[in-house]
Amino acid sequence: MHVPDGFLDAVTSTATGVLAVGGVAAALRGTKRELSERTTPLVGLCATFVFAAQMVNFPVGAGTSGHLIGGALAAVLVGPWSAILCMSVVIIVQSLLFADGGITALGTNITLMGLVSVAVGWACVVVLRRALLRSIRWLPVVAGISAWASVVAASAAFTGLYALGGTVPLPMSKVLVAMVGWHAVIGLGEAVITGLVVASVLSTRPDLVYAARPLIAARTLEIRTGATS
Repeated sequence: MHVPDGFLDAVTSTATGVLAVGGVAAALRGTKRELSERTTPLVGLCATFVFAAQMVNFPVGAGTSGHLIGGALAAVLVGPWSAILCMSVVIIVQSLLFADGGITALGTNITLMGLVSVAVGWACVVVLRRALLRSIRWLPVVAGISAWASVVAASAAFTGLYALGGTVPLPMSKVLVAMVGWHAVIGLGEAVITGLVVASVLSTRPDLVYAARPLIAARTLEIRTGATS
C-alpha cells in the first residue's frame, strides 16, 4: 500500500502530512500510558516483525503495491498509541533507506498505514472484545477479524484520497478494484497471521498483550471474589 511520489497532488499530500504529524505527536503522549519497563522491549520486537512483513510486497495495479500492514497486530500487542509509533518508524525507514513509498508521500503512508489501520483495527478490537469475548482464548479471533477490517479500511481511505487529489489519469472504478478488492484478499492473510501471532504470545506471556489486560484483570477479580465469598 506504499504510495509513491507524485501519485497525489501537493494539497492532498500536505494535508495528510499535517495529519500524520498530529497523529504521531498525540501518540508520543499516549504511549506513556501504555508502556512499562516490562513491555517496552515488545515495541521493538513488534516494529521489527512489521518491518519484515511489509518488505514482502507486490504490485496491485495503478502504480501502488500490496502487502501485509500489521497495524492491528501492533495495536493488540502494544496498544494503539505505541502501534502508531511502531508503524511510523517502519514507514519512515522503508522510505528513506529502501525507497519503498515516496518521501513526499510519507504523510500519506503514515496516515493510511499508521493512523487509519491502527485506529480501525483497535476500534474493532474494543467493540468485539466487549460484545463477543467470554474468555481470553477468543482474543486471537478478534484480533484476526480486526486485522482484516483495518486493511480494507486503509485501502478504502487511499481510494478516497485519490478521489480528492489523484494525479494519475485512471478511472475511480479501476483504482477501487485494484486497492479495496485486492486488499480484501490480502486482509485474509493478515487476519490469519495476526491471529496466529497473538495466540502464540498469549500461550506464553499473556501479560505482555496489551489488549488482554482488561480480560486478565476481570478474570483475576472473579477469582478473588469467588475466593472471598
